[in-house]
Amino acid sequence: MLISNRIKDLRVSPIRKLIPYTEQCENKGINVIKLNIGQPDIETPKEFFDAINNFKDKTIAYSHSRGSKEFIESTIKYYKKLGIEYEYKEIIATQGASEALMFVMMAVCNANESIITPEPFYANYRTFSDMVSVDILPITTYAKEGFKLPKYEDFKKFVKPHTKAILLSNPNNPTGRVYSEEELQTVIKIAEEFDLFIISDEVYREFNYGKTPFVSFAKYKEVEDRLILIDSISKRYSCCGARIGNIASKNKILIEALMKLSQSRLSAATLELAGASGLIDVPESYLKTTLEKYRERKDVLFNRLKSIEGVHCNEPEGAFYAIVKLPVDDAEKFVIWMLENISVNGNTLLVTPIKDFYVSEDLGKDEVRVSYCVGPDEINKAMDVLEIALREYNNKDSN
Repeated sequence: MLISNRIKDLRVSPIRKLIPYTEQCENKGINVIKLNIGQPDIETPKEFFDAINNFKDKTIAYSHSRGSKEFIESTIKYYKKLGIEYEYKEIIATQGASEALMFVMMAVCNANESIITPEPFYANYRTFSDMVSVDILPITTYAKEGFKLPKYEDFKKFVKPHTKAILLSNPNNPTGRVYSEEELQTVIKIAEEFDLFIISDEVYREFNYGKTPFVSFAKYKEVEDRLILIDSISKRYSCCGARIGNIASKNKILIEALMKLSQSRLSAATLELAGASGLIDVPESYLKTTLEKYRERKDVLFNRLKSIEGVHCNEPEGAFYAIVKLPVDDAEKFVIWMLENISVNGNTLLVTPIKDFYVSEDLGKDEVRVSYCVGPDEINKAMDVLEIALREYNNKDSN
């Protein structure tokens, strides 16, 4: 018996594919500093656990396919704090932003239709699109230009007859870019001219360190009927394992279509929805303190990277990642070699090669994504490993 071509052709996650090498290191007693994944080490708010502890039902039953009443109402309150208005029937709970993105791609695109997104992009965008037979049309953005979106005249050249939507991560994973109002207006103009949906992935909205203020597409009334907001509690509240996200849209036809998909998987997880509902009571000081911790980590990482010979990196404006260009021939080969050969004071390092964050061939081969989800001390230890590894890697063939 044979498995499907769909599965055979599906790409392995570039973020997790090197885990077997880390397990080999750990089996040898070497500590692997994992800067490969966006897993915050900040404590999850106690309000999440309190809400679960207060769950008194005798049976863990299915929730409503839309999501529990408590979760939807708490999400509405959260958006109101941001100056964004959504009604009850405009929100659907999902199993993380991942399910939200897959549902949206299925709802807006037929097979072989396309979605435009700037590259480099979160690699699972392509995985999700492959799973539902949707094409990703990349707009290449460049570090030397700060990963800015192209101007209107250049942007519109990427729209094809089969294009259905523009997908934007803002603040951006993996580049750390926070898009300016001028860039958002360009996206709006293109979407209106070519009748496209705007899929706005805003799971990192709380993480903004630069001079450019974060602005949600939800603030623009002129596109409210074509806007699909993707959200999650994972990053802002350090709740990645809870797998609770949501879709918000004022397009009633779209929401009805998405409800069909929500009903097909019955419901999001009942206990985790209960925990997520309690997050509305988290004080603002939690998010402010978290932001300052990440700002400090970003500064430590960026300053260390600047000091390493041959390394190039733009200072991130948001999220908690940096794209780093390394003086190596192949970043994936280098990262594997580093795991297998370098230990500094009992530590080695895992970062994510990002050639699979691009659709365009030959881009990203010498680049990695570095997450700064660990404390300053761990970041400094990681940079010690990277500096020594690069020096030895580039000298090994000359010895």
